[in-house]
Parts: sequence; structure tokens; C-alpha cells
Amino acid sequence: MDDRTRTELEAAAFRGLVAHLQKRTDVQNIDLMNLAGFCRNCLSKWYRAAAVERGVEMSEEEARTAIYGMPFKEWKAQYQKEASPEQMQTFEDTKPLHAEISGHYKK
Repeated sequence: MDDRTRTELEAAAFRGLVAHLQKRTDVQNIDLMNLAGFCRNCLSKWYRAAAVERGVEMSEEEARTAIYGMPFKEWKAQYQKEASPEQMQTFEDTKPLHAEISGHYKK
């Protein structure tokens, strides 16, 4: 497979993931972090880092809007629920497994 085709496939897969996460507003970021070690916020940080790496100016809010499909504050008000004590404990217990970009990962 040539590089252009690979990049196009990766971009399509990324767009599919973003669309799926936008549709699944019932899935909380805390659950994503606890199960997969990344969440929508991490994805927006990767997106922004890729933009900056290529000389494209992008704010954190712009990146989050691209991933959430709306301003983060709006998404949070509409869909985010309070994390349970159990979820928070799992979050703390799994920090070594969190994506480095999350800011939670400690070596």
C-alpha cells in the first residue's frame, strides 16, 4: 500500500471514530479513560498536536469542538455526568495506563 492510500485510510478511520464518539454521548470520558486509557479530550489533544506540528494554529477549544462536534462547555452541560467514587478510584488505579498526552500518565 502506498503512503497516500494509507494516510487516506487512517483519516477515514479517524473520522469514523470521531463520528461514533459524537453519536455515543452516553459514553462518559471517565469510562473511556478507565477502559481504554484515552478519552475525547485526549483525542482533541492529539488532533491539536498534529495541527501544531504542521504549523497550523489551533486552540484547545477549536480542537475540542472538532472532536465533540460542539463547544466543550456545551457538551459537558448536556451530557457529562458526575463520576462515581468507584469510577474515580479506577481512574487513579489506571493512571499508569493512560495515554501520555492525557497529562495523567506518570512514568
